[in-house]
Amino acid sequence: MEIGQKAIDLVMLVDDNETDNFISKRIIEITKFSKRVEAKNSGKAALDYLKENENNPANLPTLIFLDINMPIVDGFVFLYEFEKFNEIVRNKCKVIILSSSDNKRDIDKIVNNNHVIKFITKPLTEVALDEIKLNNI
Repeated sequence: MEIGQKAIDLVMLVDDNETDNFISKRIIEITKFSKRVEAKNSGKAALDYLKENENNPANLPTLIFLDINMPIVDGFVFLYEFEKFNEIVRNKCKVIILSSSDNKRDIDKIVNNNHVIKFITKPLTEVALDEIKLNNI
């Protein structure tokens, strides 16, 4: 395998929509994009997971696919809280927004965040995953 083509160890999906999480997880598994997928159905559950594993880098995801529109802890609140994590978490976990939102203000606001490396419109596709791999993300 070429550099940048190996499977990622762990990907986290953060979406309150179970169907979207299921579809994203299946496409990641089918394409062998990641060895493990951790799906969380709320921003709070994702933050709790990161907090529990902040001193265990092996259990931290390389990529977090984050939905914007979720109840209570939405994508914006998640990113605000993410800033408070230690350097290990912030450096290892890269955030990709995976959203059905086409609100330009939301998109502009979120892609200007230092931790957000990409914005993808749902659903997650093999093409989008290939693009991520090609860019060595």
